[in-house]
Amino acid sequence: MSDTELKGSCLCGAFRYTAKGEPQGFYHCHCQRCRKASGTGHASNLFLKGSLEWDTDAPDLVTYRLPEARRFSNTFCPHCGSRMPRFIEEAGVVMIPAGSLDDEPPVLPQARIFQSARAAWSCDLRDIPVFEKYPG
Repeated sequence: MSDTELKGSCLCGAFRYTAKGEPQGFYHCHCQRCRKASGTGHASNLFLKGSLEWDTDAPDLVTYRLPEARRFSNTFCPHCGSRMPRFIEEAGVVMIPAGSLDDEPPVLPQARIFQSARAAWSCDLRDIPVFEKYPG
């Protein structure tokens, strides 16, 4: 994979970022922590070996660190609650919640991880109706 530049923002637009580097992995994580933090059946996280720069001031971002977790934390906008990227210093990697990206990333998800922790109602790949907008 080659170096890439990714731009993203939170829902309210208070925080904008640019991440640069080489994609290292893109996963749908079904662990309970990611489900709780995202409020969905999985978190889609893109990992980029490189750098993270904030295009707007970022001191107001909130980071929750789970005391017993070695690798888990959740960084989010205090205004709209959107999950935001964080730089993992010891690895030199940016963890980007894919939903915060403003454009399509250059890579697709490569795996579902912690599949044994998947909620029974989530992402089981059975056929269900598809709609282009809110039904009804």
